[in-house]
Amino acid sequence: MNHREFRINVFHKASLCRNFENKVYEMLEQKIIKFPTYLSAGQEYIPATISELCVGKKPLIFGQHRGHSTYLSFGGDMIELIDELLGRKTGCANGMGGSASIHSKKIDMFGHDGLMGSQIPIAVGACYTSGRPTIGIMGDASAEEDYVLGAMGWASTKNLPILFIVEDNNLSILTEKRVRRNWEMDDVARAFNME
Repeated sequence: MNHREFRINVFHKASLCRNFENKVYEMLEQKIIKFPTYLSAGQEYIPATISELCVGKKPLIFGQHRGHSTYLSFGGDMIELIDELLGRKTGCANGMGGSASIHSKKIDMFGHDGLMGSQIPIAVGACYTSGRPTIGIMGDASAEEDYVLGAMGWASTKNLPILFIVEDNNLSILTEKRVRRNWEMDDVARAFNME
């Protein structure tokens, strides 16, 4: 695939994700979706790009609570996602995961359990056990958890085929990073001998 095709594919996926999230927002305002929902609008280019880089690799995917765009970008079924957001048994997690725990065996995406950053040690364990390429996605606040940092260090020591994505919006709820810490994740990656 050439650069132009790559960019068009990324744009197509990101546009699909943004439009999906805009419609979800409308459904929330109309009270059609009635439970907590975590939109990934504004972050759709991250999974759209990563999924295009992973074409043909079929990685294990461990997302966070803002996982709609990850699910869609990696080939998740849109109708099953809609059904999940409506709490239907035909949803991608049988209507039991909701927005925060998007799960799909079809695309090897494993749902988030709600404990901030817990998907990272689980992703490292799955990668170590299976030897398969793995993606662990977290927010900037999750990266501060001790078990996340320990798992990342161990993954580096074992040279595992895992990609850690930190979706950094500078906030944990409403607290800026500068209030919480004086370091950045790229500094940690270098310290752990990770690219």
